[in-house]
Amino acid sequence: MKLHGNAPFGPKGRLTMVRRVTEQRWSLTEAAEAAGVSERTAGKWVRRYRDEGEAGLWDRGSAPHSVPNRTPEDRVEAIAALRRVRMTGAEIAECLEMALSTVSAVLTRIGLGKLSRLEPPEPPNRYERANPGELIHIDVKKLGCIGQNGPGHRVRGTRRGTRSRGAGWEFVHVCIDDATRIAYVEVLADEKAKTAIGFLRRALAFYGAHGIAVERLMTDNGSAYRSIAHAVACRALGIRHIRIRPYRPRTNGKAERFIRTMLGGWAYGAIYRDSSQRTAALSGWLEFYNWRRPHGSLSHKPPGARLAELNNVAGSYI
Repeated sequence: MKLHGNAPFGPKGRLTMVRRVTEQRWSLTEAAEAAGVSERTAGKWVRRYRDEGEAGLWDRGSAPHSVPNRTPEDRVEAIAALRRVRMTGAEIAECLEMALSTVSAVLTRIGLGKLSRLEPPEPPNRYERANPGELIHIDVKKLGCIGQNGPGHRVRGTRRGTRSRGAGWEFVHVCIDDATRIAYVEVLADEKAKTAIGFLRRALAFYGAHGIAVERLMTDNGSAYRSIAHAVACRALGIRHIRIRPYRPRTNGKAERFIRTMLGGWAYGAIYRDSSQRTAALSGWLEFYNWRRPHGSLSHKPPGARLAELNNVAGSYI
């Protein structure tokens, strides 16, 4: 534990107490009472001060000096070597005639508890499309409704007794343009294919109103986006649908990051009486995000300014 040097009974307070005993001739009982600690605690610090000086008044680590039953290092190295050839914990335990619980504990301690840790870390996959509409990202965030009991634990500060039973869920469908980061959001009742298709049509109309012709769409592998109806709709709308690899949400990272910003700025950024009030506040926050809020990845300019810049650049080549 990292203790502040001037804490009431930190090293400075302990020094005052032990000096009262060793230099000012206070009794151990009087010094302990003045410091607000037991006589036993005061005696411990006085002994340490006499043996080690002021250095003895700092807290010591709680880790034991030795662990008699600790697995020998040569065994740990053998476990690590077998793990690197992708053997399971049970196979290693059988091979080395050790308890599976011991092998699992060792693997966790050395950071090889999961086989995925053996793979080299994937390099960051950062990319940005050059033109507005070249690629849009769509995702859905499941958001708890605000029921009759009012705000939940995020506002009240406790999880106990704050659950709104039967309040249900709302599904926030988000769409963000890769090049400009201009976003379109709706709060809908579900995430079924029919709902997702309707949202996609309205999103395309929104971007079309701002002069953005959408060419490609990226989503995760949700059931709505894997449906035949969604594939037919994309074909009819003339856009190419791209689904990310399973278990790779970072590929759709712009939508994921936007959801984080949206939750902090809108969903959890104010106290709402009910879900309808929260939904009504979305349009104002979205207007702020698109046209006034500085965006870190856009040189601290709002997405609307980025759209204007790209349109001016495109116009100069016409």
